[in-house]
Amino acid sequence: MPIEDPDVLRLGDIDSSQLIRLLNRFGLQLRHCTRQEPIPGSYWGDEEAGLKANNLFARDDTPLHSILHEACHYICLDPLRRQQLDTDAGSDEGEENAVCYLQILLADEIDSLGRDRMFSDMDNWGYSFRLGSSRAWFEHDAGDALDWLLTHKLLDAQKRPRAALRQA
Repeated sequence: MPIEDPDVLRLGDIDSSQLIRLLNRFGLQLRHCTRQEPIPGSYWGDEEAGLKANNLFARDDTPLHSILHEACHYICLDPLRRQQLDTDAGSDEGEENAVCYLQILLADEIDSLGRDRMFSDMDNWGYSFRLGSSRAWFEHDAGDALDWLLTHKLLDAQKRPRAALRQA
């Protein structure tokens, strides 16, 4: 797990109203935890976001990339796994790549974040990609993730996120 990076954008750094509206489009509820309490449903622990059912848990020190990553797990889960969700999304490699791709797209829907900042924050946290950076992966090596999202109708014909959850 990476050491807390002061350059990573965190929930407490932004007006969360856009984030809350974005999450609500997908039926997710942001549950704010105090900095003193552990985050329920957090796979990685520490300040990383957590998921239980349609509740996304975060603190002011939770990185936005973590919040969007967990939100995208929720979006990409099939209905049965979504219904049983508690901490571990249990995704395979194809779904995990789709989650990463979608979190980059959704970053553009938050004014204070955007895809360039998402690339930087993902790299700073330690996401690893064959081409060495999240940007290089997204721009040159993520065709499988894009295809996955299109197949599951999570993107529209213009490759923009739809306000939809994966169906069976």
